[in-house]
Amino acid sequence: MDPQQQRAAIPQRGPPPQTGDFSPILTVFLSFIAIFALIVIPSSSNIKNSLSILHQVPEGHVGVYWRGGALLQTVTDPGFHLKLPLITQYEPVQVTLQTDQVRDIPCGTKGGVMINFEKIEVVNRLGKEYVYETLLNYGVQYDHTWIYDKIHHEINQFCSSHSLQQVYIDVFDQIDEKMKDALQGDCTRYAPGIEIISVRVTKPTIPESIRKNFEQMEEERTKVLISIERQKFVEKEAETTKKMAISEAEKNANVSKILMEQKLMEKDSARREQEIENQMYMAHEKSLADAAFYRVLKEAEANKLKLTPQFLELKFIEAIADNTKIFFGDKVPNMVLDQRLLGNFLQGMSGGMAREVVSEEV
Repeated sequence: MDPQQQRAAIPQRGPPPQTGDFSPILTVFLSFIAIFALIVIPSSSNIKNSLSILHQVPEGHVGVYWRGGALLQTVTDPGFHLKLPLITQYEPVQVTLQTDQVRDIPCGTKGGVMINFEKIEVVNRLGKEYVYETLLNYGVQYDHTWIYDKIHHEINQFCSSHSLQQVYIDVFDQIDEKMKDALQGDCTRYAPGIEIISVRVTKPTIPESIRKNFEQMEEERTKVLISIERQKFVEKEAETTKKMAISEAEKNANVSKILMEQKLMEKDSARREQEIENQMYMAHEKSLADAAFYRVLKEAEANKLKLTPQFLELKFIEAIADNTKIFFGDKVPNMVLDQRLLGNFLQGMSGGMAREVVSEEV
């Protein structure tokens, strides 16, 4: 059979009938609506986490995931992420500093008094690298195990070993540090990812009658402290007055000492000045005496040279000439005429003195 006969033998199909079926378009449209609803459905958090495909991890948190109830090792950073709806559950876990407040913690003291801590704040942080291990062992509510329950236990332990006086007043300032050390010790041992930053404990509430007794005690203690402080003030004031008096006396003594030294220096200066004047006067008088002695000595030497007969005769004649008295009587001419005898006598004297001078020179 040739090809033309074969084509003729094959029955010819006509064009498909024209119908109004829009099922493909409707299917695509419904699928789009379903996907949009799954993405943006604003239901409760659990339903949203189960049904949503796109989810957001806030800053300061990491995303952890469960699939079929089993915790996955996947830990996501802040931002938008995708997951399988209805199969994978998502939960954000904070990894920055957070403050857990534990309220209404009753405890009994060593003496049997019931007190209540209204609020204790615990500042803590979960390390990012320990998120999977911590949640695997203790779940998302890990802080209930290691902070809330642990605070209750430690507070009761502390109260049972201390009296009301110690808990309320004496060692109250140590509770914060003791709680922090106790929490951090167990967390380091069993949950190393949890870091306890600080613990703040508020003052506990105690029975009203006991509180009034404490207030009265505190008032009396305050009065005693005021009295002690007043006594210290009086003693300090007296000591200050004493120091001022001692300082004033020392100042006066120093001033007197300085004035006395000044007077002594003035007296010493006057004494030295007088000594200098005396020395000057003595030197002056000695100079005058030496000059007088030298003058007399020279005059004596000169007189020795003057003792000649001619000079003596001249002096005798000058003495007679200077005498203005006139004598009358028989003896007067004889006295005048006998002047040669006197001259001879004087000449003899001068000769003897000249010989003495020569012998002295030899």
